[in-house]
Amino acid sequence: MATTTPTGVRGGHAKHGGHGGHASPGGSAGSGVSDGTPMTHRQIMEALTGLLLGMFVAILSSTVVSNALPEIISDLGGGQSAYTWVVTASLLAMTATTPLWGKLSDLFSKKLLVQIALIIYVLGSVVAGLSTSSGMLIACRVVQGIGVGGLSALAQIVMAAMIAPRERGRYSGYLGAVFAVATVGGPLLGGVITDTSWMGWRWCFYVGVPFAVIALVVLQKTLKLPVVKREGVKVDWSGAFFISAAVSLLLIWVTFAGDKYDWLSWQTYVMVAGSVLLGLVFVLVESRAAEPIIPLRLFRNRTITLASVASLFVGIAMFAGTVFFSQYFQLARGKSPTMSGVMTIPMIAGLFLSSTVSGQVITKTGRWKAWLVSGGFLVTAGLGLLGTIRYDTEYWHVAAYMFVMGLGIGMMMQNLVLATQNQVSPEDLGSASSVVTFFRSLGGAIGVSALGAVLGNRVTHYVQDGLAALGPEGAKLGHGGTGGGGIPDLDKLPEPFRLVMEAAYGHGVGDVFLYAAPCALIAFIVTLFIKEVALKSNATVSEPQETAGGTASESEVPAAVEAEVPAAVGAAALVPEGAAGVTSVATDTVSSEAVAPYGSGQGTPVHGVVRGAEGVPVARAAVTLISLDGRQLGRSVARNDGGYGLDAPGSGNYVLIASADGFQPQASTVVVGAEPLAFDILLSGTSGLAGTVRAAESGAPVEGAMVIVTDVRGDVLATGTSGGAGEFAFGELVPGSVTVAVNAAGFRPLALPVEIGGQGVTRVEAALRAGALVRGTVRAGAALAPLADARVTLIDAAGKVVATATTGEDGAYAFTDLDAGEYSVVATGYPPVAGAVTVTGTGIDGHDVELSHPGE
Repeated sequence: MATTTPTGVRGGHAKHGGHGGHASPGGSAGSGVSDGTPMTHRQIMEALTGLLLGMFVAILSSTVVSNALPEIISDLGGGQSAYTWVVTASLLAMTATTPLWGKLSDLFSKKLLVQIALIIYVLGSVVAGLSTSSGMLIACRVVQGIGVGGLSALAQIVMAAMIAPRERGRYSGYLGAVFAVATVGGPLLGGVITDTSWMGWRWCFYVGVPFAVIALVVLQKTLKLPVVKREGVKVDWSGAFFISAAVSLLLIWVTFAGDKYDWLSWQTYVMVAGSVLLGLVFVLVESRAAEPIIPLRLFRNRTITLASVASLFVGIAMFAGTVFFSQYFQLARGKSPTMSGVMTIPMIAGLFLSSTVSGQVITKTGRWKAWLVSGGFLVTAGLGLLGTIRYDTEYWHVAAYMFVMGLGIGMMMQNLVLATQNQVSPEDLGSASSVVTFFRSLGGAIGVSALGAVLGNRVTHYVQDGLAALGPEGAKLGHGGTGGGGIPDLDKLPEPFRLVMEAAYGHGVGDVFLYAAPCALIAFIVTLFIKEVALKSNATVSEPQETAGGTASESEVPAAVEAEVPAAVGAAALVPEGAAGVTSVATDTVSSEAVAPYGSGQGTPVHGVVRGAEGVPVARAAVTLISLDGRQLGRSVARNDGGYGLDAPGSGNYVLIASADGFQPQASTVVVGAEPLAFDILLSGTSGLAGTVRAAESGAPVEGAMVIVTDVRGDVLATGTSGGAGEFAFGELVPGSVTVAVNAAGFRPLALPVEIGGQGVTRVEAALRAGALVRGTVRAGAALAPLADARVTLIDAAGKVVATATTGEDGAYAFTDLDAGEYSVVATGYPPVAGAVTVTGTGIDGHDVELSHPGE
């Protein structure tokens, strides 16, 4: 069966009358993305090295401080709200800027944006290490979050720019592995740094800087993407402002509700109403923006909408685990920051295992929904089990629960993005990827804020209950040594009060997980309704839209290629007098909104270049545009440079058929919009199969032999008969493995495995061995009448049964395709009779058998 070559279609964008983007190679020769050819695994890994290192830095920035936060907040004089906001501020900035980074990636150089994000992260980290108050630290975490938001969004987008959706699962597994390593190494590293007297917690912010600098250098050297000069780039700054304001106000309300004011209070009404109003303004702005940071039309796609909702609740569950485990192990179990990191390894082991395995399996099968559903179930189960933990729960129970939760997160986190990327057109790839990442970050920010407030309230409640149980001595302590809501220093507390604090934090963190479990359950239910579409086998890479006016800027434009679709294939036998056949047709589908103007102006121009497998232009190729109901709408003949051009009557779906001598015809579904469509066509060269059928013993040609060609599945591709010189020939065959079967009267059938080359004619010689025939009649009785139902057995000289036969009404039997040699013929029905027969290897040997009873 034939399939289209992955680089067979390329799309681009331009306005009528605008200037087409001029692509220049952004990488070394053979980089794959630059020249439109698929990248090898080695090339992809080289390009991903710096990107994965950047992701490591982004994740490390969150995890390295998790185990140090209790000491950091205590040192800076903050309380539980400050603890929450150090995490929330970074998540908020990450959430608010993720869609903006995604849109910028559709307009500017992805490589440059990754480097800018790294620089922002480095600046935020350096200043954060110099913080003298919790407020200053929170402000620096905002700067860090902006950089981390860029790295998180751009990592998925750049991967999509280089890797086919089907293969993306494999490399998403690597991303999950990096996530696991950074998540394991971060707390451990942060704990060691905090426990090292000459370093202290400030080095938790400095430690990522060298990695970021290395990532900058590696990215500059290894990440090679083509760049195109573009004009009229517009960024939706208004949309970015209103979405940031709406999310910020919502998080501020969630953080302080129940602490600074009641959940049902005028402050709640004002903040919630303000957040909703800002959200509505954001929707209005996006509906009118030329380049919206979140194209609202994306949410018409059911998969994207459901994946976004699922990501929101997965974010709540994921960040709840990574943030509150440090407080559980340090404040409820009295462990050091280093040991706190060690004890979270089971969760990370589950995440590492499931993300890696699911990525590999998805790459092989193209199926991803089962992993999403299973992941949602496991996250829900893990959080439900973690809701039962207390300060004195056996660690192996906690470890098992964490492992289950990690398995679920690993199955869901990257695959939600993967499912979304498989649903969008090239120009929306960055925005769609960032939408899912945005909702995951939003869920994390909301989860950390809300659950942090819950933890503070529950701890206060349990501390009061514990102190009341201690009697008068407990009442004297007041806040239990927390300094009015601050993070307690357990080492300074008397033993009875220390136990109260540990029990309060153990029970409080358990409640946090219990509150998070319904969120995971919602994510699980949502994934059940996501419709699975098997991953495509070709990379779909965005090529940005062109806007009129403005100054020139750069944007990366890898080739847009859509899914390959198997096609029906046939071939006809060729004999010396002529040929007739059924040609193969390869189909694919592409959706693209155009580059440069072309055509007569009587409709929407469709233009491009017809090329062969080696990239050589195919002159005189016929290109026909037809409607979906089969009506011809336009026809063009390619020039000497392979260029063609015709006009579609308007927007809609059409079929474009291209054919040329010596090439397989190709049919492609094209989606024509309001702008000119650039659509390059790659024709696969057809291959031929020819040969001669001869007799093995004499070498004489065998005329009239039936030759059958089948593919690896047994489907017949071509049939024909050999000519007078024993010759046969087939054209229009697809390169690959086939079986050639030859059969001729007087010869034994022959089957040969043949590998048809990519170009030219493959030759095969079929030598048929002669097959002798032994036949005769079994007779019986005095009249020697033909005997029906007599059993005749043929035995070779070694005593092996070669064949058996049962006579018909005429008493006849026959054995065919026999080698030369001595045989015995045994007939039964009367007392058995055996006779010898010598087969010469060719022709027909007669051997009648007479049966009788003794005395007849």
